[in-house]
Amino acid sequence: MLLAGRALPGCMPSVPLGRALRRSRSPAPGHKFVLWHVRRNNEMRAALLARDILKLPVRIVFTSAARRRHSAVPRWLIGQADAVIATTAEAAAFVPNVHAVVHHGVDAERFRPAADRADAWKLGQYPGKFGIATIGRVRPEKGTDLFVEAMIRLLPHYPDATALIIGKVTATQRSFQGELKRQIDAAGLTKRIIFTGEIASGQLPQLVRSLSLLVAVARYEGYGMTPLEAMASGVPVVASDTGFFPAFIGANEAGFLVGQSDTSQIISSARNMFDNPGEMHRMSIRARQRAINLFGLEAEIEGIHRVYKELWT
Repeated sequence: MLLAGRALPGCMPSVPLGRALRRSRSPAPGHKFVLWHVRRNNEMRAALLARDILKLPVRIVFTSAARRRHSAVPRWLIGQADAVIATTAEAAAFVPNVHAVVHHGVDAERFRPAADRADAWKLGQYPGKFGIATIGRVRPEKGTDLFVEAMIRLLPHYPDATALIIGKVTATQRSFQGELKRQIDAAGLTKRIIFTGEIASGQLPQLVRSLSLLVAVARYEGYGMTPLEAMASGVPVVASDTGFFPAFIGANEAGFLVGQSDTSQIISSARNMFDNPGEMHRMSIRARQRAINLFGLEAEIEGIHRVYKELWT
């Protein structure tokens, strides 16, 4: 097995495309072809180069999470795959040749609860005694503005809380971030609502387990891993009704589901938890249990391997 392209956390080192192409000339003993498992358009183009242009013994598996119709080019690319894996039944409705629905799983060893959340929070050297965060690229689609609006209204009631906005800001979103910073400054909360920028993948589990609450209020999400990573870390979640978030949270078992763009519900859900620490603790335990029992990494591995075996045989 090789990983080509962008390096992934917790995985083997990636290799250049050229090496992957050379290794694909000769399938492993007992197999007639090499499997390329791809997710993005550029990866699909590379796989088509290997299979259709260079005529290497390659078969292509594509994973799709989008819960909406793909645009023309991605739709055509996905149609060239030998097998498609959808992450949800909803996503399966928008792609052809689906061989299986396999939910993404969370690495519950990498994302695990802190022995002492207060001590873990101190290690991050952020102000306050506990943290609330949203994780994802800073942009309207991810609901960053909703998080800021909710925190501006919420934090005055909880003077020990600090809110973190964890994620990359692209050049096209600088003005969006600038407007959010002006709102934060006008509210006098510059030191309590903090843009951390992108956190290195190796450091993210430590930061996630130090949080008391994750807020994931995207306006659209295909699947969304950040609530699962928080849940595996024993962190309750307030999430919008998008992506696969309803299945993660259940009936208020791991947190609360709120209407899209409803900041009042975000605030009331957070206050409900902070004002009922016993129930919040129970949610923390149930969050970890749901992440492991329903969305463990092992189930994803088994589901993907079944598709591989189907193609090989």
